[in-house]
Amino acid sequence: MKNINILYKILLGGAFVCLLIFLGILITGASIGIGLFLTMFFILLALSFNGIESLKRFSYTIWILAAVTISMYFPQYFLKSGDFEFKRLIVPLLQIIMFGMGSQMSVKDFAGVIKMPKGVIIGIVAQYSIMPIVGFSIASLFDFPPEIAAGVLLIGSAPSGLASNVMSYIAKANLALAVTLAAIATLLSPLMTPLLMKVLAGQYIEIKFWSMMLGIINMMILPIIAGFIFNLFSKSNQSAKNRMMQLLSFLVIIIVKNLIYLKTYEAPSPESTETALHAASISFLWDMFWFYFLPIIVATLLKMIFREFETWMDKVLSFVSMAGIAVIITIITAAGRDSLLEVGMLLILAMFIHNMAGYSLGYGAAKLFRMPEKDCRTIAFEVGMQNGGLASGLALQMGKIATVGLAPAIFGPLMNITGSSIATYWRDKKPKDEK
Repeated sequence: MKNINILYKILLGGAFVCLLIFLGILITGASIGIGLFLTMFFILLALSFNGIESLKRFSYTIWILAAVTISMYFPQYFLKSGDFEFKRLIVPLLQIIMFGMGSQMSVKDFAGVIKMPKGVIIGIVAQYSIMPIVGFSIASLFDFPPEIAAGVLLIGSAPSGLASNVMSYIAKANLALAVTLAAIATLLSPLMTPLLMKVLAGQYIEIKFWSMMLGIINMMILPIIAGFIFNLFSKSNQSAKNRMMQLLSFLVIIIVKNLIYLKTYEAPSPESTETALHAASISFLWDMFWFYFLPIIVATLLKMIFREFETWMDKVLSFVSMAGIAVIITIITAAGRDSLLEVGMLLILAMFIHNMAGYSLGYGAAKLFRMPEKDCRTIAFEVGMQNGGLASGLALQMGKIATVGLAPAIFGPLMNITGSSIATYWRDKKPKDEK
């Protein structure tokens, strides 16, 4: 154990040596190696934090800062390899993250609607009103270029992300309410996010309502359904009737998704009805294979082959999710480097205000309705922390990843820093109304 402690001390010392070299290069005005030493500082700092219990939870945030730093100084390595553009990885990575989220969920997670109706209603209304309104105010006040302003509104119109549940857990808030709010906000996002963007961001850029709805369903809802199905067949505590009812409801969602696809399909000519129907049929079969039958097959096989596959599967999906978010942020930062250098500090300030306003107003709204302290903390996190991955995926779908995608790329790492700090403070501060 002593050797391990010494190792972490060496890593921490190495981190500060790299920081001193970086500052020395910065002061002298030289440019050779400046990006490399700053990146190494964050990498060594993240590794050393893993050995310090009180700082361990900040390790992932430091890794994100390392990813942002290296992509700012060496963007050419994160744009493409040969003819393959790395931005094409964003949607598949987001789908894997959402699958991981769905695999940890079940229908029981929605029971909070019945058990805690007041908290759910207040949380959802706050989620889809506070952040969009604050985002609109910030975009108007800071007078950003149209596409940057649209990105601010996009992150404000997104649902809450997985990180909010983690922060509620650390802060010893109402975790059951957090999970329920995140699940419902996610399911409402195909309707609410395009609607809010159409109303608030339509003056900045063209918003295609149905296309955005289809994109959210493809990136979030279908992978979550696949995760639900995987969870349904990987555990033996579900009756056959219960499984059939859930599978039928998931089938209906896939059918509805493909009806929306048919509406948004742009045929080569107005007379090409058969072409549209053929494309929709192929899309339906593809969805049924990837998001319906494949999770059943994989879950059944894993359950047969491995006795305790759930434990290591959870760890694998957790690691992939965290790595996926880091890769997405790296790609977006590299793509939008030039725009970020132009409005970088101002946009960081704007996102900080947006984030902190979400926490404060979310907490205040819950207090206004005399919610318990634990519920107030939960709603603060659910309102203040957004799904940056979804916002990034939508920015890519619009073809504006280097501009619209910048605000989500900044908001993600920032909310992890602020959220973990607030959660750590609340963890040691027992609610006054708790007996």
